[in-house]
Amino acid sequence: MKSRVDKLLAGAGFGSRRDIKRVLRERTFCVNGVPCRDPSFHVDPEHDQFELDGENWAFRARIYLMLNKPAGVVTSTADPVHRTVLDLLEEPWRGSDVFPVGRLDIDTRGLLLLTNDGALAHRLTSPKTGVEKKYLADLELPVDDDLFAEYARRFSEGVAFHNGHNCLPAKLERASKRLALTIEEGKYHQVKKMFRVVGNRVIGLERVSMGPLVLDPGLPPGAVRELTADEITGLREAVGLVDPE
Repeated sequence: MKSRVDKLLAGAGFGSRRDIKRVLRERTFCVNGVPCRDPSFHVDPEHDQFELDGENWAFRARIYLMLNKPAGVVTSTADPVHRTVLDLLEEPWRGSDVFPVGRLDIDTRGLLLLTNDGALAHRLTSPKTGVEKKYLADLELPVDDDLFAEYARRFSEGVAFHNGHNCLPAKLERASKRLALTIEEGKYHQVKKMFRVVGNRVIGLERVSMGPLVLDPGLPPGAVRELTADEITGLREAVGLVDPE
């Protein structure tokens, strides 16, 4: 089935419509040996031959997976001791070129995006983008209304770690017996450190959302599913990667 060049390159992770126009303008993209500068030109990904800057280029469909990461698994592509999130993949995704977007500590559970879309991954994790991540935290010490108000105030102002680094303001809410903390950053052990600063300790942590992507409540720990078309579009739009019409 034929597709526009810009949609083909968007699906291969070359970025936004503006990014793709720049690729076609500044680099040499050939279709069946003929240079192509027109983003609306129609091609057949299965039968046409492509070159990029003089090298053969094969279209690889982008993969977007939601993993409900269990505790005890490391967010890495390889580890000599522990199981990794890629070890949880089964066919047809086992052995694919996906990688985790961002990191969850070994004992942190919940939403993890796996993809081979480098442009999306970069923007989702870039501090400049400010994508919100929501975590549900179980704490060692009980939190009454007065203490909750104190935590919420301090987090909304941005807490300072003991090493002198400051966090951006964050939003704290009650979520049944747990507390929900929404942050825009992804510093190492950030949520745990934030609660440590206010005198409490996280004993359980689960990420439930990243930007518009929400953990599927029907997805068991360790299970994986493909993102829906709407979920993919929502993520890409949230970071300014709007696919061509």
